[in-house]
This record gives sequence, structure tokens and C-alpha cells, in this order.
Amino acid sequence: MTRLPSVPVRVERGASRAGAGASPVAQGVQAPPPLSLYLHVPWCLRKCPYCDFNSHEWRGDPDAVPEARYLDALQADLEASLPKVWGRSVSTVFIGGGTPSLLSPDAIDRLLTMIRTRLRLAPDAEVTMEANPGTFETQRFAAFAQAGVTRLSIGVQSFSDDALRALGRVHDSRQARAAIEEAARSFARFNLDLMYALPGQTLDALRADLAAALAFGPPHLSLYHLTIEPNTLFAKRPPPLPDDDLSADMLALIEETAGAAGFERYEVSAWARAGARCRHNLNYWEFGDYLGIGAGAHGKLSFHDRIVREARLRHPERYMEAALRGAAIEEERVPGADELPFEFMLNALRLTDGVPSAFFAERTGLSPAAIGRDCARAVERGLLDADPTRIRATPLGLRFLNDLVAMFLKH
Repeated sequence: MTRLPSVPVRVERGASRAGAGASPVAQGVQAPPPLSLYLHVPWCLRKCPYCDFNSHEWRGDPDAVPEARYLDALQADLEASLPKVWGRSVSTVFIGGGTPSLLSPDAIDRLLTMIRTRLRLAPDAEVTMEANPGTFETQRFAAFAQAGVTRLSIGVQSFSDDALRALGRVHDSRQARAAIEEAARSFARFNLDLMYALPGQTLDALRADLAAALAFGPPHLSLYHLTIEPNTLFAKRPPPLPDDDLSADMLALIEETAGAAGFERYEVSAWARAGARCRHNLNYWEFGDYLGIGAGAHGKLSFHDRIVREARLRHPERYMEAALRGAAIEEERVPGADELPFEFMLNALRLTDGVPSAFFAERTGLSPAAIGRDCARAVERGLLDADPTRIRATPLGLRFLNDLVAMFLKH
């Protein structure tokens, strides 16, 4: 789950489609920011009760996923999008889901070849792929690396069998450990996804999860607080969760334990050893561009006079049919000048180091005056650093991040 958090990835869908001439950009984006590529694989073996990503249960034989047709659709989708990104270099690729590791190594090899032959992929491009610990998928890890995947993100979530059952996961702790061992053999860089504040979880249970994860020496950890999202099974039947005080104690334990193990918290939910930060997610948080293809994928592309948000059709079958005839995009809109400050701050303020102040004008095309008054208010309240060269939350601001970001939301 190391993709971008829910709001930036899944752009809120408006009712209107902005025309090509709509331009909220006051000064203009003088140079496009770095570009990433996100590819979505929509199938999984089971829909987890907490998951609100665009994932669809594949109830048949895992080997029968229609990967050839889906790859044809991805290729058509990518080729239709090429004019929007001509000449731009792609620095990172992220294959997310769903469960991308349901695709065969041959399919991943074809997918990455398709990308290399149609886009200017940087020689040192980071290519991340999400994977689950099931035995069926673990056996493919070495072949994924051979195909060109450089970084694996493993959705462990917990090492407790009771917690895994409560979360509706299809793997158990033994499979999780086997998957991590295989990933460590095949990848120099890999990430472990864990969740905390789980149903019935105690501090000791979290401590055991952290110890189990750290025993494998991972370069990167993603540690997410379980939240109840709308339109999920947990939203309909909420499980008993730790209260706010216990959740705060859990975060403090994570900070202490990860720090003692040599990890740096560089984003609200991300910890990394030196040189192991997720470059793809950094580009999101720094308000970079990303082309999103695949069922339900979202994208953000910058042009001189506007920033465009795109959303693909969500249902796999509808997406494939539409993409193959060159019509994969369900919605395209241009966010207004009153929306861009909030969108920018929603991302940038997640980073513990923040971003250079110059990024705001460079990547939104707006004058710094658009956020000047709100920044001053946030500084006065102790939520934003007073350093004029960086946009960065204070420790208090990180603790109350939702309150800080809301200060830039125009009503």
C-alpha cells in the first residue's frame, strides 16, 4: 500500500468536464515537474473489508485472469495518452492494485517492454510493484525482478494470524515470512506494508509485529493507521478498534522503535533507511505529475496554461472495452485556482521535511500570495515552520495534520 494516500490518488470526481480552454493558472507552469507512471491492476483474490481501492475479486482460477486482453487495453490506453507526454522522461513506475502479482512474470515482462518502447524511461528509473504474500504469488518474485521490477512492496499488514483473519487477508503469518525471505533474495529494495490500530490490537501485539518486521532488515516500512473508509464492509459493520489514546501510544511506539532501528520518518506513514525512500511516492507528495493508466487509475498532468486531472473507467470489463477503442478516460477536469493550494498542501505537508517554498509557484502556476495569508495563520498557530525557504509542518502540525491542511481549503 505504498501508493499515494487516498485523496491525491483518487481525485474527487466533479460533475463537469472542463473544456480545453479553461485556465486557472495565473502565472503559468513554466516547466513541467517530474513525471511518473502509475499502472493499475484491478483484480485481487479477496476484497479486504477495509479496502476502498478499485479492486475486484477474481473468483476463478488465478491463472485465468484475462491478462493478455488487459495488457492490450493498457497498451491502447498508453498509446492514446502519448501526445500528452511527448518528450518527457519518466522517472518512476508503480504497478499497483488490486494485486498486480496475480499477473504472470511474462505479462509483467511484456508490460515493462511496452513502457520502454513507448516512453522515455530514465536509465535509473525506479519500478515498484505491489505484491501479496500468498504462496501462488511468492513463487514469482525472482521472475518479476528479472523482468525489470526494481522494488517490491509486500502487503503483510500483520504477523498475527488473528489480526490477519480480522482484516480478511488471504495469507497467514507463515506465508508472510516466506514472502519476505523470497523478496530479500530477489530485490535489493523492498518495502513492508504494516497496519496498526487493528481490531483488538494491544501495544504488545504491535510491538511483536514491529519486531517481526525489523528482523528481516527491510530498507523501507510503510505503517498505516487502520481507518474506516466509506463504502467498505468495515463501514457497514465496524469492528472494535483501539481508542484515540491507545492509537497515539501506538504511533509513539512506532516512532521510537523505527528510530532506534535506524529508520527515518520522512512522510506521515513512511519510514526508510538512508537512500531507500520511495521515489515514486515522493513525486506525488512533491506535487509532481503522473500518468495513470488502467481500470480506475487517476492522473495529473501539467501544461503551461492548466493542470489536468484524469480518471479512467473503474470496472475492468468496461475499461477494457473502452480502452481498446481509445476511450478509457471517464472524466477529465481542470482544478480551479481556488482548489490548487489545498491540493498542493495536502501532499507537501505530509513530508516531514516539507518542500522548497519555490515549488508552490513552479508546480501550481500560482503566485505565492495565493497561500501567503493562510501560511501566516498557520505559523501563528505553531502548525507551520516559519522558515520562508520551506513549506514544512512543525511537529505539532504533523500531529494535527488534518487541521493544518484544512486551513488551505476554500469553502
